Amino acid sequence: MKKKTIGVLTGGGDVPGLNPAMKAVVMSALDLDYNVVGIRRGWAGLLNYNLDEPSTHEYYIRHLDREDVRTIDRTGGTFLHTSRTNPQRVSPKNIPDFLKNSKWGKPSAEEGKMDYTEYVLKVLDHLGIDVLVTIGGDDTLSYSHRLNKEGFPTVAIPKTMDNDVFGTDYCIGFSTAVTRSVEMITNMRTPLGSHERIGIVELFGRNSGETSLISAYLAYVDRAIITEVPFSVEKLCEYLIEDKRRNPSNYAIMTISEGATMEGGDVIETGEADAYGHRKLGGVGMLLAEEVKRRTGSDVMYQQLAYLMRSGAPDSLDRMVAMSFGHLAIQLIQRRETGKMVALHGGKYTSVPIDIITSGTKRVDVPSFYDVVNYRPSIKDFMGVPMFLS
Repeated sequence: MKKKTIGVLTGGGDVPGLNPAMKAVVMSALDLDYNVVGIRRGWAGLLNYNLDEPSTHEYYIRHLDREDVRTIDRTGGTFLHTSRTNPQRVSPKNIPDFLKNSKWGKPSAEEGKMDYTEYVLKVLDHLGIDVLVTIGGDDTLSYSHRLNKEGFPTVAIPKTMDNDVFGTDYCIGFSTAVTRSVEMITNMRTPLGSHERIGIVELFGRNSGETSLISAYLAYVDRAIITEVPFSVEKLCEYLIEDKRRNPSNYAIMTISEGATMEGGDVIETGEADAYGHRKLGGVGMLLAEEVKRRTGSDVMYQQLAYLMRSGAPDSLDRMVAMSFGHLAIQLIQRRETGKMVALHGGKYTSVPIDIITSGTKRVDVPSFYDVVNYRPSIKDFMGVPMFLS
């Protein structure tokens, strides 16, 4: 009987924990006598795989054995590389030359974009892949849902340092991102105290304020601005000056989500929208720093942690979750339970239907975990609260 072949890919932003998850997928699959194929650069690997050009075959597809993944869990990032390609919404400039004017492209729901899902399915059939294990955030996994609707078996693993994939309490990468943030916030206190300044630390998080909330809570910063609550610059300045005055070292420090908005303002976005409709976020911290300096007269130190939050090897919690998610994904395949996303609910590993990804949004529970008046984390009652306040 023909061995089952499992494909694995990573999409979207890299986070610590992707490599341990893939190692667990490969090792567990090989233990069950499956073949494993790695797809480079996420969905781009399938879109750019030219059936008639052998050079693309070796570039985008590699068969994986134990030796290929033996040491990958010791580093961050993804050894298969990644992209933000969305085969169902491809801009004209991103269509591979061999697919332009071909029979495979269909008009997308978005004007000016093309849908190459039929071609992706043709490539999967050509490669003999029976099931796909996809590791990504809600964008990447939304396309996994599309393939599942088309009848191709998929199992999804949620990852994002924002911890914002709907349907799971935890996503790979979140713990390490918070750990990095707390370490750097703590270290930043040294120059702030030495120069008696106000520190503003801007954190990745897109449309979820959870990284700002949890990092601020753990690092005991003075104020925390989250995406979910627009803030008053005037009120915040008053708080920071008072925080600075009350500090024996005469400094104050705060966090702010990259997607935060001032009252009456808009989210700061730059550049062209990507394949999932997202423009680049960030810069609100710098605008705030200029306003704080202008209004208070205090020197301000602004730091955008950005990619440092998602760099380096995973911490122990992200290793634990990544490995467990990887093994669970293969166990679901073994039980023929595809069309699922692995998840954590109430501290226990489980699975949910993959379509849950597109059925809602995951954001900070503001009434339970945030003081909207004083701009601080505030847990009203710890009894029964999830470990990561999510």
